[in-house]
Amino acid sequence: MAADDGVRVTITTIAREAGVSVPTVSRVVNGRADVAPDTRARVEELLNRYGYQRRGSRQGAERAGLLDLVFNDLDSPWAVEILRGVEDVAHPQGVGTVVSAIHRHRSATRQWLQNLQARASDGVILVLSDLDPHVQAELRRLDVHTVVIDPAGVPTLDVPTIGATNWAGGRSATEHLLSLGHRRIGLIAGPKRLLCSRARLDGYRAALESAGVEVDDELIYEGDFYHEAGFTGACQLLALRQPPTAIFASSDQMAYGVYEAIRQRGLRVPTDVSVVGFDDLPEARWASPPLTTVRQPLVEMGMLAARTILQLSRGEPLVTPRLELATELVVRHSTAAPRG
Repeated sequence: MAADDGVRVTITTIAREAGVSVPTVSRVVNGRADVAPDTRARVEELLNRYGYQRRGSRQGAERAGLLDLVFNDLDSPWAVEILRGVEDVAHPQGVGTVVSAIHRHRSATRQWLQNLQARASDGVILVLSDLDPHVQAELRRLDVHTVVIDPAGVPTLDVPTIGATNWAGGRSATEHLLSLGHRRIGLIAGPKRLLCSRARLDGYRAALESAGVEVDDELIYEGDFYHEAGFTGACQLLALRQPPTAIFASSDQMAYGVYEAIRQRGLRVPTDVSVVGFDDLPEARWASPPLTTVRQPLVEMGMLAARTILQLSRGEPLVTPRLELATELVVRHSTAAPRG
């Protein structure tokens, strides 16, 4: 196939002729560094020979001036913080942000992909708990720059990912409670299918084991990051014959649900039960009492995702495809030594 045949050359065509996988060609197109020099040279030669038009290189490297930011839902302060970070980078550079919520529905996802295909976009930032194979295939076919924030697992889509040090955060939250003298520490975890949830759980387990405290599965409840799960989980934990003296909730929203469960039992935070959250949403410092929590750099994650998309749209290579930003324990007034 020649470049002037009038047929648009795809990365699948390039991959077939170069004798490499489609993800390898995608890495070269996206400026990734993790490609062998001889492979990169072979792919680049074919890209140039066929006049392959890279995303963001249309019309003399003129960019679209739009980013797509896609969530499952927009009913969480967590999403607002990510959006704020993206806007903090995009707006000063004259780049607009198109925000979409697909609500885990195939019809909404299909409509968004149709909209994406109909207009130009410098790239897509996905904040999704699950990466649907159909979405992955369509984004690869459209050849659009993509970044995933806090992926559910190791994504099969060959794109950069941005997360936080969830394991370290889970460990620091638990170590804080241990340092106060707590030994029966409940955990209200997030969904097991999510990488961040499993990492926080593993950090909790590691802290207990390092302190010589046996991990009691009776003290672990699987939630979903929302208030109701925190409330239900805390009710279950506090009803145990030997209830925990402290509860680590894997999200601030679940921690607020824990607060309510404690209140309804006629107990007080932290006098009767200490509570630690995860995220450090703006409301955490205004809770009663102010919530001790693990700060997840949500705004910074959004900022880094936007910078990565703009960097890719300029054809600049990335240093690494996987970035993790540090978490930090923020101690306020919801934790204290256990009574007695």
